[in-house]
Amino acid sequence: MKNNPVVHFEIYVQDMTRAKAFYEAVLDTRLEQMPNPTPEIEMDMWAFPMDKELGMAHYGAGGMLVKMDGFAPGGGGTLVYFGCDDCAVQADRAAAQGGSVFQAKTSIGEHGFCALVHDTEGNLIGFHSMK
Repeated sequence: MKNNPVVHFEIYVQDMTRAKAFYEAVLDTRLEQMPNPTPEIEMDMWAFPMDKELGMAHYGAGGMLVKMDGFAPGGGGTLVYFGCDDCAVQADRAAAQGGSVFQAKTSIGEHGFCALVHDTEGNLIGFHSMK
């Protein structure tokens, strides 16, 4: 097994404009529109930044927002954590952008800190930092 077996994640959304604005503001980044890989299925996809040279040929988490019939946002069995310098900053940004804080910055001992928020689509996401 490779060092990081996670190769991709998708966060399902209902309102792409709202979700894209939320993630770009909270994570202080820009998402890139991706071409639809299967024209017979209507999809709107915006990818989080990743190393273009390595791409999906190497293990490591890459992912995107996806709007597609049959796939709904909301709480479920998977939780994506985004790395950051101070997870309290992203939790505050999430609340300011229309999300809600589910769990404020909390110590997880020697593993740093985490915070959990609901995004504008109802998805539960996490932030992790060492300080």
